[in-house]
Amino acid sequence: MALKRRVTTAIALSITTALLAAGCGGGESEAPPESELFKNPVTLTWWHNASQDGPGKTYWEKVAADFTALHPTVKIEIEGIETNQLQRTRLPAALLSNDPPDIFQAWGGGEIREQVEADYLKDITEQVKAEVGNIGSAAEIWQVDGKQYGLPYRMGIEGVWYNKDMFQRAGIAAPPTTFDELNDAVTKLKAINVIPIALGAGDKWPAAHWWYNFALRACSVDTLKKASTETVFDDPCFVKAGQDLKAFIDTKPFQDNFIATPGQNDPTSANGLLANGKAAMELMGDWNKGSLETVTNDKEALDKFIGWFPVPAISGSAGDPKAALGGGDGFACAKNAPGECVEFLKYIVSPEVQKGYAQTGTGLPVAKGAEDGVEDPALRSILEATTGATYVQLWLDTAFGSTVGNAMNDAIVAIFAGNGTPEQVVEAMKAAARK
Repeated sequence: MALKRRVTTAIALSITTALLAAGCGGGESEAPPESELFKNPVTLTWWHNASQDGPGKTYWEKVAADFTALHPTVKIEIEGIETNQLQRTRLPAALLSNDPPDIFQAWGGGEIREQVEADYLKDITEQVKAEVGNIGSAAEIWQVDGKQYGLPYRMGIEGVWYNKDMFQRAGIAAPPTTFDELNDAVTKLKAINVIPIALGAGDKWPAAHWWYNFALRACSVDTLKKASTETVFDDPCFVKAGQDLKAFIDTKPFQDNFIATPGQNDPTSANGLLANGKAAMELMGDWNKGSLETVTNDKEALDKFIGWFPVPAISGSAGDPKAALGGGDGFACAKNAPGECVEFLKYIVSPEVQKGYAQTGTGLPVAKGAEDGVEDPALRSILEATTGATYVQLWLDTAFGSTVGNAMNDAIVAIFAGNGTPEQVVEAMKAAARK
């Protein structure tokens, strides 16, 4: 997820290859002479969001150790921080304190533009031209005015993770392709006393993503692009997204006390409910398989029964039924980080390291040459859906920036809590955009 920021950019990915289409940006940057790198002892501090014990956290530890083995003068101190804590408190405070980590989680879009405008990030344009060329168009999300300030290591679209066994027991023959079919599936799951959909509204963003997807179905691509570039929210489709969401909430598809349930913490969190056979579905991104593995009590059963399908279409809506919501994770270097930070960033996105990342099952890699590492069937389904999407809209809170994004998420959660309205979401977005 995203560390939300204020200024927006137009981020729409057109995915046309097995991973991502080629494309690169350019700019000016002063790289330290190569002869000065790796000569003196350097300690890099690295903050990432793989905070739970599991394949993602273990792999990043291996990546750091392997890099140090290649470059003994570099020591890497790692801290894994839960996403919500990282994005809302730890990283903003560290950036303001003038003592940030050297390399840290960066989600691109409007947020990275704000970080650049605040002079927080290192311009790495000249040093990473080869890496940008290999990654392709996804790298543009981490650009500002043609200059590169970070690189992604993961990219994919969002969808619904589901328990195949529960679907079979409920008589659901195939994953829903429309919301009418999804509503029918909810009814059938309730009939066998199964929680249809797990939701971690306690962390806000998992709930907000339902509104994002209703907006993707209600709004045209052009409307979403304009909203991302100009922070204009006058189109009635944004109110309709809230109306559609409220109608869906009224069918009671979620578990009791979903408003206080965390998203991805432990077996009692939303993904814990799905991972341990307590709920049949969860809306989440491509990283979820790795998260599910960290909270399951039975990995063998998880691997056997877990599946994935794209967010269903809404009949007669203005939005493109084959459009998808998506995004990625990346890293950036603090402005005053040593040159070795950029070298470590380049190492993280190298095809060999990316292939190893793909093999962890925690997300889809971005580097060409890493595709064979995607072994999990559910992740392969996401890769195919990402390839087939006609349009990929970056997470709305990331695309709109933190000021709008935070206000939007808070107003959306109020609908879930029963004390907000569809109109108030749009009013909050407009008020935040004026700041």
